[in-house]
Amino acid sequence: MFVLGIDPGLSRCGYGVVEQQRHRQRAVAAGVLRTSPDLAIPQRLAELQAEVRSLIDDFAPAMVAVERVLFQNNVSTAMGVGQASGIVMAEAFRGGCEVAEYSPNEIKLAVAGDGAADKHQMETMVRLLLDINTPLRPVDAADALGVALCHLAHQGIPAGMGA
Repeated sequence: MFVLGIDPGLSRCGYGVVEQQRHRQRAVAAGVLRTSPDLAIPQRLAELQAEVRSLIDDFAPAMVAVERVLFQNNVSTAMGVGQASGIVMAEAFRGGCEVAEYSPNEIKLAVAGDGAADKHQMETMVRLLLDINTPLRPVDAADALGVALCHLAHQGIPAGMGA
């Protein structure tokens, strides 16, 4: 079973695919989908949509887990995150996937055991849980893998049994 984790954003949308086999998880793919701020919003959304569709078609995840943003100081950033999140959820539905949303605190608690964990702690725990030896850059990729791990934890599947 594959879980696609998404850290939504319009400029940088992190993704991470985690494979679950019995009680073992392994990272299959991780990265960042980027759109240029020089393009019009509709074109950026269409590019993001095509990339997300490709990920879903390539990996056929059973679940798409998305980080839910509860508050943003920057209204423009919040709009872009909301638009990106909507694109991801619509494409997941189109691809026959279930969708779950998790708050940043839920993700941090499930992965690092601390709802207030910082980015460095999260990236370190994601690497530890998935037995990844190299830094995950940009950090949006680690965040997306964390979203996928959070979903697995909420399904009662223990993390930390990387392949």
